[in-house]
Amino acid sequence: MPLDPQIAALLSLLEAPGVVPIHAGTPEAGRASFRALTCGMVAPDQVVPVGKVEDLIVPGAAGDLPARLYRPEGPGPWATVLYLHGGGFVIGDLDTHDQTCRRLTRDADVVVLSVAYRLAPEHPYPAGPEDAKAAAAWAVDHLPELGGDDRLAVAGDSAGGNLAAIVAQTMPDRLAAQILIYPSVDPLVDYPSRHDNAMGYFLDDPTMAWFSHHYVGADLAALDVTDPRLVPMLGDVAGGPPAVVVTAEFDPLRDEGEAYAGKLARAGVAVDLVRHDGLIHGFLDMVGLSTASAEAAADLHARVRRVLDGAGR
Repeated sequence: MPLDPQIAALLSLLEAPGVVPIHAGTPEAGRASFRALTCGMVAPDQVVPVGKVEDLIVPGAAGDLPARLYRPEGPGPWATVLYLHGGGFVIGDLDTHDQTCRRLTRDADVVVLSVAYRLAPEHPYPAGPEDAKAAAAWAVDHLPELGGDDRLAVAGDSAGGNLAAIVAQTMPDRLAAQILIYPSVDPLVDYPSRHDNAMGYFLDDPTMAWFSHHYVGADLAALDVTDPRLVPMLGDVAGGPPAVVVTAEFDPLRDEGEAYAGKLARAGVAVDLVRHDGLIHGFLDMVGLSTASAEAAADLHARVRRVLDGAGR
């Protein structure tokens, strides 16, 4: 299927002369650029309304972490979704994914707990996975205060999908679902989609290398590349919670996300896999600019509703 025309127009703007790509700057500059592309483009009248939003603190692996709790309209009780934002483990924060979490809250009728795990290079691997596991353990113990019923799902996009997969492997019996949105789960394997979509589709080869350099450094020989905290594809997924796995046609991470869905299915995990043709990595951040992205987001929310309804109350 051809690239969505509205996405193509956005990519043309991002490739215009004078626009500095993320991989050409510092982490601080990358964070500012990502904020400008996400929360910086949201006018006050475009903020998605939900019942209540509360900033709070949750314990991480090495100290407190900022978090934001979103509640739907109505009395509840609701399931709770722990949301872990994307951004290559280097950029992204509570604000960049505020609209994403608001839409998920409103349209899937769930409480969303968004947690700002520590970022590289200030806090390189494995700070992110350890923070995600600590936040999930805290959420499990505080469900009555959060959503009101006993269902906890973990969700994340891109790098956050990596962290969500790790959490699901760590505490499979405590989760009602895992929601993996164009996840990075097998970073050391050269899948065809990494070549087919290497350049021109927002998440490109130089940017992925920039993220990796800041997250794990240049010397892979110093790392245990069999550790599932680094490569979730190598982890034990048996007995895991039902999964929703979302990929995009023009995404370099497409094939590894779909391969991970296959691994889950072979292990007996119920998997709802969907590929959105015509779209690129990060389309959830492009809902206001692309009708196809908005439709894909609505489809995701319907799938989240179904998987959590199937988990009971």
